[in-house]
Amino acid sequence: MIAEIGHFALILATGVALYQFLVPLYAAQRGDRALMRTGLTASVLQLALIATAFAALTHAYLVSDFSVQNVFENSHSAKPLLYKISGVWGNHEGSMVLWVLILALYGAAVAIFGENLPLELRSRVVAIQGSIGLAFLLFIVLTSNPFMRIEPPPIEGNGLNPILQDPALAFHPPFLYAGYVGLSIAFAFAVAALIDGRVDAAWARWVRPWTLAAWVFLTIGIAMGSWWAYYELGWGGWWFWDPVENASFMPWLVATALIHSAIVVEKRNALKIWTVLLSILAFSLSLMGTFLVRSGVLTSVHAFAVDPERGLFILIILCIFIGGSLALFAWRAPMMKAGGLFAPVSREGSLVMNNLLLCVACLAVFVGTLYPLALETLSGEKISVGPPYFNLTFGPIILPLLLLVPIGPFLAWKRGDAATALRRLWISLAVAVAVGLVVLALNIRGPWLAPFGMALAAWLVLGALTDLASRIALFKAPLATSWHRIIGLPRSAIGGILAHGGLGVMIAGIIAISLWKIEVIVALKPGEAADVGGYSITFIGETPLTGPNFTGRAGRFLVKEGDREVATLVSEKREFQPSGMPTTEVGLHQTLAGDIYVVMGDATNDGGRAIRMYFNPLVNFIWLGTFIMFLGGLLSLSDRRYRVGAPKRHVAAQAVPAE
Repeated sequence: MIAEIGHFALILATGVALYQFLVPLYAAQRGDRALMRTGLTASVLQLALIATAFAALTHAYLVSDFSVQNVFENSHSAKPLLYKISGVWGNHEGSMVLWVLILALYGAAVAIFGENLPLELRSRVVAIQGSIGLAFLLFIVLTSNPFMRIEPPPIEGNGLNPILQDPALAFHPPFLYAGYVGLSIAFAFAVAALIDGRVDAAWARWVRPWTLAAWVFLTIGIAMGSWWAYYELGWGGWWFWDPVENASFMPWLVATALIHSAIVVEKRNALKIWTVLLSILAFSLSLMGTFLVRSGVLTSVHAFAVDPERGLFILIILCIFIGGSLALFAWRAPMMKAGGLFAPVSREGSLVMNNLLLCVACLAVFVGTLYPLALETLSGEKISVGPPYFNLTFGPIILPLLLLVPIGPFLAWKRGDAATALRRLWISLAVAVAVGLVVLALNIRGPWLAPFGMALAAWLVLGALTDLASRIALFKAPLATSWHRIIGLPRSAIGGILAHGGLGVMIAGIIAISLWKIEVIVALKPGEAADVGGYSITFIGETPLTGPNFTGRAGRFLVKEGDREVATLVSEKREFQPSGMPTTEVGLHQTLAGDIYVVMGDATNDGGRAIRMYFNPLVNFIWLGTFIMFLGGLLSLSDRRYRVGAPKRHVAAQAVPAE
């Protein structure tokens, strides 16, 4: 009965989404304020209905109701509670319910907390959200019903994919979806602005926190997925340029450009057309990611294997929203006034360069991701585009951006002076060069990119610190004065500094593991040892292993540095029930200097085991830097200006006639 209530709630939510889409648009056009407010109420009602459906599906998983086909296919009575809950979104149908739940949550948030928005704009934004919700609710109800029953009900379920039974993967999808779907708000604001014919500083102030919230969630979601792939898949790497990894990375790149572009609109009333286009592209790429994961065109550990008919439905949704929004942009954008003028060397100019480089980098990833799919569709020929392509295209494009990041904050608005900015950064530049020379001295025989890469990382971190020191007049004013200044700094300014510094920390980790990683593959019997990265690793032996829903073997490894015992690591080979699918658990000893990473492989004919060992230097700097960026985004989001909201638009604001 509870499952039927959930199904009925989804059908009702579809009807409410139709009302939320049509009525506020009509009311905003007519200026009917009472009718506009009913659209806002509809967004809250839609959230309540979808939350009811999601709760009903969660209940079915918690009680192991195997009469529900979705539960039977993705759960098992012996699963730990955490994975029963995460199993709700560990499949296509359930994850789509989570998708529309987050979409409805964002729409209701605009309706409830957007009191400082003009009612007409808020109604149009909520209406666009309703149209997106309507499309995906129809997709769920017509093709992906999560409450389908099985008669007679099975006694036991098939269980969740074993590689998804991991804490990081339990939380990774909700964070990632919060980022993906959050970009729908920026999209809705952009479409609403195109309908209204007006983009100004107030509009940018409204759209910025929503975009920043989506960026924050997307950042931590991507990081969690990378961390999971690192320690769960047992391959020793942190990023493989997998098409589904790219599907989340592309909207992150454009969202990063969008955040910076909105700053220019807010501060200087410039780059308005840029900002609207980026708002459309960011969510369009999120929709593209949804298509790639759910269409069946990809084979990936991240992808949902579904039939192509569902993919066709999503493709139609893509064509409607992406094609429709771009057509509206082509029609309305030329009518918008360009805004403030600025010199090429200026804060605005640096942000334009930022946008260009991020978009071109995104284009390189887009081509590398979709070209093999397009080629196979058109000619039947299968090719693989892997890390060599992305390293040769993405790297050279993003390098100039990284070099320019510390300079931008020191350029004046409207007209800047590059020489003056560099003079203020001369200490940072000198120290970064010194870091590069030290690395070169320690690696005189290569790798040759290491000195430049570590100098670049130092340049980013020191540039961020110099920006902070400049803002608080460190060493130029009494310490008490500097302390009061740092307390008085806008949180968005401190958050930006943290994000730029975190980027430098992340780059250091990427350079280190890419160029100095050590890998040893050996066959060891119990009692035998091998060396990796200055450590001696002894295979102690293996013992049987029994878990809640798996059996296997656990290998133990003693790690020593000289005569000092560092750690005892355990690497496991598991076989999950009832599927019989095997997985490998990594033995991992983590330090800031680097990770010792041990994977127990298959048994050898002479009674030993194939063992893969890695020393991954500074690899945790990748996730430390990402976490610093995440904290920077959260701090920016807590800025008082965003809590208070944007100022009301003046009647005399620049506008474009609606015709």
